[in-house]
Amino acid sequence: MSYLLRVQLPDRPGSLGSLALALGGVGADILSLDVVERGAGFAVDDLVVEVPTGALPDTLITAAESVHDVSVDSIRPYSGVLDTHRELELIDQVAGARDDRMQVLVDGVPRVLRAGWSTIIGLGATGAYRVVGSPSAPETQAGSAPWMPIEKPVRLDGEADWVPQIWRDMDTKLAAAPLGDSGKALLLGRPGGPDFRPSEVARLGYLAGIVAGVLN
Repeated sequence: MSYLLRVQLPDRPGSLGSLALALGGVGADILSLDVVERGAGFAVDDLVVEVPTGALPDTLITAAESVHDVSVDSIRPYSGVLDTHRELELIDQVAGARDDRMQVLVDGVPRVLRAGWSTIIGLGATGAYRVVGSPSAPETQAGSAPWMPIEKPVRLDGEADWVPQIWRDMDTKLAAAPLGDSGKALLLGRPGGPDFRPSEVARLGYLAGIVAGVLN
């Protein structure tokens, strides 16, 4: 069983090694690590860890937080494909697609940014509508999008009135970015959190901007 563990730890030599030792002590094997964000004296990392069958995720939390000044932001099952150049691979897949490039985009974005689902939203005469969505996108759609049009990537308020109730019930964190000057937006949802970090929102913006050029 693999889990995606998001941790905040001191940005100083030895912190990651201490964390790896603590996780190894409970039988966890670190498969990959991504630095999500760095701040004044701290770092936020995403670790994909594999644990023995039957091991409880609480064990990982306890082990990680046994290290001084380390806190677990979130933990969730992980079944994605491990790779080190996710954005570049997705751009290449979109550019090489023969059929619906938008579908290729929304299918791949959750893996790239480790979200639950993604959709492309447009605005019409009757309000917001879904252009295309990933297989994991909720059936319930947003009937309005007062935040559109947008000019830059943003983290959205998951408790706003326009957010469908079922999204709110699942504590869905949201972020969006414009798809160039098309008037459409790429919307990401992460049910249960964690919140999208500023660095993740920036990555979403860069990705959407590059892909917009491919889609045109």
